[in-house]
Amino acid sequence: MLKKKKKNKKKEVYALGQYISMSAHKVRRVIDQIRGRSYEETLMILELMPYRACYPIFKLVYSAAANASYNMDSNKTNLIISKAEVNEGTTVKKLKPRARGRSYPIKRPTCHINIVVKDISLDK
Repeated sequence: MLKKKKKNKKKEVYALGQYISMSAHKVRRVIDQIRGRSYEETLMILELMPYRACYPIFKLVYSAAANASYNMDSNKTNLIISKAEVNEGTTVKKLKPRARGRSYPIKRPTCHINIVVKDISLDK
């Protein structure tokens, strides 16, 4: 008996940004606003929000959409943000010299952002 091979058409594509010099907590408040929204609506939201975290997220959403259009031949109007997560990265630790030979620590947190876009036209 012959088995028919199914064509495994990918439904999701992702973009990953690592070691972004920003606190994961500050990025999460922006990510929570765009999770589950359409691609075009997400770009409008990110352009109008006043936070510094919007620019790297904007670049990642744009990159994920470009990956989807190149790898899956999907239209950008059919894309939604299916998953968006932020994880803490490494913390860069420095010492700031102060008066009388003292020093104070400076902690520069980093984060990793993962954006997954899904083509809703393939679900049908």
